[in-house]
Amino acid sequence: MSDIKKSGKKEQDRSKVKNNRSPQPDINRKGIKRENYNEHNQKRKLNNQSDKANSGKVSRDKKTVMKKQQVDKSNENKCIYAKKCGGCTYQGTPYSQQLEKKLTEVRRLIGRYCEVTGIVGMDNPYNYRNKVHAAFDMTRRGEIISGVYQEGTHEVVPVEYCQIEDAKSDEIINDIRGMLRSFKIKTYDEDTGYGLLRHVLVRRGFKTNEIMVVLILGSPILPSKNNFVKALRQKHPEISTVIINVNDKKTSMVLGGKESVIYGKGFINDILCGCTFKISPKSFYQVNPVQTEKLYGRAIELAGLTGKERVLDAYCGIGTIGIIASKKAADVIGVELNRAAVKDAIVNAKINDIKNVRFYCEDAGEYMEKYPTGLMHADGQNNANGHIDVVFMDPPRAGSDEKFMSSVVKLSPKKVVYISCNPETLARDLRYFKKHGYKAEVGEAYDMFPFTNHVETVCLLSRQDVDS
Repeated sequence: MSDIKKSGKKEQDRSKVKNNRSPQPDINRKGIKRENYNEHNQKRKLNNQSDKANSGKVSRDKKTVMKKQQVDKSNENKCIYAKKCGGCTYQGTPYSQQLEKKLTEVRRLIGRYCEVTGIVGMDNPYNYRNKVHAAFDMTRRGEIISGVYQEGTHEVVPVEYCQIEDAKSDEIINDIRGMLRSFKIKTYDEDTGYGLLRHVLVRRGFKTNEIMVVLILGSPILPSKNNFVKALRQKHPEISTVIINVNDKKTSMVLGGKESVIYGKGFINDILCGCTFKISPKSFYQVNPVQTEKLYGRAIELAGLTGKERVLDAYCGIGTIGIIASKKAADVIGVELNRAAVKDAIVNAKINDIKNVRFYCEDAGEYMEKYPTGLMHADGQNNANGHIDVVFMDPPRAGSDEKFMSSVVKLSPKKVVYISCNPETLARDLRYFKKHGYKAEVGEAYDMFPFTNHVETVCLLSRQDVDS
């Protein structure tokens, strides 16, 4: 009996979709969720030839009889870059089978701790990445190329279109490559350190359609920058902002520390779960917003907020979960160690006119030990008024650590909602919580990164002396 079914639609035969040139991650290209503010090199993956795929949806009722999805041909729309790119483990595998494999793996790892009710897939598992990165290079014959690093190397594999990347972003990157010769812009050579353009990063707000283009250069001077922007916007007038990021070091990091805005306001906005978020070049923002809305919505549902609870959002990043949850909570405390992320979170709360959220730049585990009620007075002392009722934790792929989890246990919230991008570390952490008085009630998988082997899982844990 399957726990995967079509999402809100009757079962249909798979129909081919013509290649369409117009229209989302640390390392996020392969689906790793938590992006660093200085990002690692990411892999571009597949070209844009696509078929509509069967999608999956959680079935929470085990007795529901699921219709068997039709099986498509495994190599019908296999990416021509698959062998060299290596970014998509499940390339050539029918989408319904990808979902089955991921659900099986999640159940294998955490099924001993709780029921895993199913997996939520996508109606259309293509072009879902709102963030696209391309490395630039030149061949021995002098041809300018852009694409991905071949797996395990720094050899650039030319990629025109990727099946999982936003198609408009791919178009912009291709057009930038075509403009380089006329503007006499040379690509950067990692061996000699000679040249200018290293990478291009494009981010698009799927709800707002605002587009950011980041040119990563080896030096801060872009020749004829105003004319370059004008020519680029003539091709793509929807571009909202263009930014120069300077990375003049021999490093595998993509983004450098210096930035200058050469067009627009230097950031874009997007809407997630009804809230607006400011996105800058280094901001962490989920690369698959379609699935993120489903995942965050379910996480908040599992928390069972009634408007009376005090919520702690650990690993809060730019404040997405906390701000969204604030509508149903008495107050929310977000804690994040990255100072730039905290600044973005404060701005995002103001944008949404949220007044019951506070953000602190500190290690979340240490914060909980110092302020067990979640609040501090202006003098830095603990505010003894109240208690943390719910903890949201959304750690990186390495999972949490015992110091943090020990702090959660001492804090003794009624509920912990754990959002994980790695079921292996999730299983390890659930084992710790079980030993220390928390019961995993339910788990649900979400396919945030189709065609990769990565999967997200949300788990509800309840303190055992409290009726779940």
